[in-house]
Amino acid sequence: MLYDHATITGYCELIEGKMKNEKIVTTLNRLRQRYGTKPWNWHTRQKKPFHVLVGTILSQRTRDPQTDAAAQNLFERFATPDELANAPLKEIEKLIRNVNYHKTKAKRIREIAKIIAERFNGKVPQDIKLLMSLPGVGRKTANCVLLYGFGKPVLPVDTHVHRIANRLGWIKTKTPEETEQALKKIITPDWIPFVNDLFVKHGQTLCKPNRPYCDRCPIADLCQFNH
Repeated sequence: MLYDHATITGYCELIEGKMKNEKIVTTLNRLRQRYGTKPWNWHTRQKKPFHVLVGTILSQRTRDPQTDAAAQNLFERFATPDELANAPLKEIEKLIRNVNYHKTKAKRIREIAKIIAERFNGKVPQDIKLLMSLPGVGRKTANCVLLYGFGKPVLPVDTHVHRIANRLGWIKTKTPEETEQALKKIITPDWIPFVNDLFVKHGQTLCKPNRPYCDRCPIADLCQFNH
């Protein structure tokens, strides 16, 4: 039986897509075996939207141990949006002084706490547009709140996720926003909630920006970076 060009092309694309899906699942399974799926950060393990929101802001340009210490110090003293909204700025600064740009972040999180307390009756909104309407909250932070605070099947994309997905050869994108949309098209829904954690852990441990440790990488044979 003879097949026309369109039929053959469609069949090849189907096979190629199936092989790519299997490769993606194999890659994610290996990363899961290496790092586990439990979040590393204190604020994401709490599964509390306000903790996740503030902790994610504190984590910007700051290492995990400093972020965790600052978040715990802050929430031991001011546990709710209302308490934080009325807290003295100097005291907030003191509690989070070990994170980078602590004075700027102190102003920002108190401002956000006031908005949540007054406009949203003390409840962090579950809508990404409302979250992104908060001062200094971008798409990645909003998605972190939805994922770790509310258990929504979303995919936060930071520099690690963007870098590793492109290094693997899964996608070819220029911005985190493009990466999020591209990954959602090729990763099955059951894996979406785990991608951020797995790639962040891998990026912090082995697949670093300037010096990836490919010789120790559990997915090197599945990666196009050095091939």
